[in-house]
Amino acid sequence: MLKRVSELAEEFLELSKDKPIRLISHHDTDGITSAAIISQMLKRLDKKFTIKIVKGLDEEILKREIPRAERELLFFTDLASSNLDYFKDIKHPIFILDHHEIKKQKLNENIKIINPHLFNNEEICGAGISYLFAKAISKHNKDLAKLAVIGMVGDRLDSDVSKINQSIIRDAKELTIRKGLLIFSATRPLRRSLQYSTSPYIPGVTGDQRGVIDLLREVGISPEKTISELDDKEMSKLITAIMIRRSAHSQHDGLIGNIYLLKFFERIEDLRELSVLINACSRLGHSDIALSFCLENEKAYATAQDIYIKYKQELISGLQTIEKIEQIKGSGFVILNARDFVKDTIIGTITSIISSSANHEEGTILIGMAYNQDKIKVSARIVGKGRNLKEMLEKTVVNLKAEVGGHQKAAGCLIKKEDEDKFLESLKKTLEIEIVKL
Repeated sequence: MLKRVSELAEEFLELSKDKPIRLISHHDTDGITSAAIISQMLKRLDKKFTIKIVKGLDEEILKREIPRAERELLFFTDLASSNLDYFKDIKHPIFILDHHEIKKQKLNENIKIINPHLFNNEEICGAGISYLFAKAISKHNKDLAKLAVIGMVGDRLDSDVSKINQSIIRDAKELTIRKGLLIFSATRPLRRSLQYSTSPYIPGVTGDQRGVIDLLREVGISPEKTISELDDKEMSKLITAIMIRRSAHSQHDGLIGNIYLLKFFERIEDLRELSVLINACSRLGHSDIALSFCLENEKAYATAQDIYIKYKQELISGLQTIEKIEQIKGSGFVILNARDFVKDTIIGTITSIISSSANHEEGTILIGMAYNQDKIKVSARIVGKGRNLKEMLEKTVVNLKAEVGGHQKAAGCLIKKEDEDKFLESLKKTLEIEIVKL
């Protein structure tokens, strides 16, 4: 794959000589960090470019963007692998740096693409690919490795780090890795990080200030201490106490792991918190702030922190709302149809949080749904391991006009609101068939 990255970098330098660049990226942490990496690369090349951050690529967006290819060089990061049908007749070269599943038979010579599924399928996120591309353009871009690591953490590729990701980590300066409790955030007071902990969700503690104080008094740890400040004995006590409260959960794999600490804005930050903050800004409609934050713009820092607090409050509220709505349950699956009670921008995050809670057995498929104007955002997650969620959703929408994105463990799509009943009927049938197969 690295050889192809170098070849594509050379092609890009040649094809972009006389054209401005149109950079289009996804609105999650991986997409934002990808856009930040490529925009810095383009700025250093003194290229003219514009940036568009999107929730996803649907027919409406692509019909507006594809005609630009005649006068601009289209450059997609962290998306577009699932939209190759729209590029089958494209007459001008476009660039795609993406890691999502792809049907390679739909490629043509004008689609200049790097995707690990076309090579050895080694795990790497969009920001990782974007960094390797920027590094191939110039070694001076090695300072952007830290953004790739934030994207990696945001895409949850930090627990079992692939060889290619290890090479990116080695390039990241001022990065420290320590084993410990994976709670947001390792650099904030425990009284705050435990109260707002949603992944993992801690019964009787998450969202409960009194429960936090009781837990810390029980283990004899100051509420003002941070996880990064705990010694081994204190860390062990805290982990044990949290495991007891999560005793109904059969899996504790996501509780302990590597804590990534990085100097960012001249402060030591927990990369898990940075990734959530970036995601929060973008999902609440402030992708410009998210991008500026990644580029360490001081003016964006305070604004991003305010948005992050609001986002955490909305997540807690959303989780409480989900508990109250009627859930459609079947053998091995749960459908959470929030309608307009939860924002479509956070339904995926809420579904992810619930998938890591103690409420469902391993292999349970969770489907979150929320209204988005005249459409419905659908997010699929799985508790532990099981079926391929992207394939499952593709089977569900086969008779509906909808694009499915994502991968095996997390997938999503947008459907028309008028197709809600048809979708639910098709979804239940597909889920029942998948569970029987399993």
